[in-house]
Amino acid sequence: MSTLVMRQDLMRRTVQPPVPVPADHEFGRLELLLRLRRNPLTIWRRQHFQDRIVAGKSLLGYGVVLSDPAAIRHVLVENVANYRKDDLQRAILAPGLGEGLLTVEGEAWKRARRTLAPLFTPRRVAALARKMLPPIEAQVARMAGRRRGRIVDISQDMTRLTYDVLAETLFSNSIAGGAAAFGEALTRYFETQGRIDPLDVLGAPSWLPRIGRIRSRPAVAFFENRVESIIADRQALRRAGAPIEGDEPPDLLSALLDARDPETGQGLSDAEIGANIVTFIGAGHETTANALTWTLYLLSLAPEIREQVEAEADAVAGDPAAAALGGEGLAMTRAVIEEAMRLYPPVPSLSRAAIADDEVGGVAIPKGALVIVAPYVLHRHETLWEEPASFRPERFLPGARERIDRYAYLPFGAGPRICIGQQFAMVEAVLALSLMVRALRFDHAGDRPPRPIHQITLRPDGGMPMKVTPRR
Repeated sequence: MSTLVMRQDLMRRTVQPPVPVPADHEFGRLELLLRLRRNPLTIWRRQHFQDRIVAGKSLLGYGVVLSDPAAIRHVLVENVANYRKDDLQRAILAPGLGEGLLTVEGEAWKRARRTLAPLFTPRRVAALARKMLPPIEAQVARMAGRRRGRIVDISQDMTRLTYDVLAETLFSNSIAGGAAAFGEALTRYFETQGRIDPLDVLGAPSWLPRIGRIRSRPAVAFFENRVESIIADRQALRRAGAPIEGDEPPDLLSALLDARDPETGQGLSDAEIGANIVTFIGAGHETTANALTWTLYLLSLAPEIREQVEAEADAVAGDPAAAALGGEGLAMTRAVIEEAMRLYPPVPSLSRAAIADDEVGGVAIPKGALVIVAPYVLHRHETLWEEPASFRPERFLPGARERIDRYAYLPFGAGPRICIGQQFAMVEAVLALSLMVRALRFDHAGDRPPRPIHQITLRPDGGMPMKVTPRR
């Protein structure tokens, strides 16, 4: 049997990683409230994975769930001006992220996007890839230095890794050393404020206290104090004329401080600067950490695929950064990460509110309707994917990936509000996975399969216990 045939045969031995089983029945008001509160992944019914457009009234008002690529393109690209961030989404995100790139609308968003876009050009990301190597290698060394076979929560390790990469590349180490504290505060925020509050669902007045908001206050206060300290330290260095190592060309922090509106010459306010710092530290490193966590778990379920990824890592050991930037040699590594983000998208749901009446796919969208594009549902839709519940990274290999509709796969969103750091995140994830599997092997060590839970991002509930052993 040829090597190619053997490889294809191995790929057909697919596994179906755990997710909540979709219900067949419609939910009553109380059941839906409880499901939204405990884990929004459980609100999706079998119909959502079979019909491309599902519309109707619910607790959230009139809603439309889109899994039709053409309809998604219409809402997120062609008629994007008719759709804004909805109030429920802002109620969850704004208390911690403030008026940053993820939450603001209109001119404020355009100004922030123009300010930050030059930091993520392909040329800039290529330069940053080299700076990613030291923090990733340091984390790999820490994991390798532990007692052989020790069981650890790998999600915490991935949080440390991605935080340190962010500190080195986008903040010139201005935020270095705070990974554990920031990760703890972020987890607290997601577990409290990240849970949907029934009062927000029911449209209760904002002055009524929310339990999650109250419990998240220590985390929000930590973010505010930490950001104030970061800004003050950088401003002090700049006033003193002291050189800032790694700030050439200007890093994210300097770009925010120096930003000027081309029309008015006005800079960003301290609140806007702080909100964008929290957005990039929080959302930026959290999503990549989750993607890597789920990737390592999926590889532990598929030894044959893992061996291919390990072989790729060994082959590019001389220059992994060049390979991670899209060079030859890491096709399966990249495909595994993309498949992990298909099955466990870092941001499992996007939502918009219709500003005026519209129509998609023959379905009316009245003014004020809630329009949901849920990557978690879209990526598992029975009409768009073959074996949608199975781990099959070969669907993202060159020659196959080109057949995937652009709007059937949205790990980074789409349209003007597509994730500004998507190329940075992919290079970081590919490089990190390659360096990790070259040195270490990861095996799931939990008593039961991990339970994905939607708390702003898609996290493994209770962490991801894994046994880490050196390959050599």
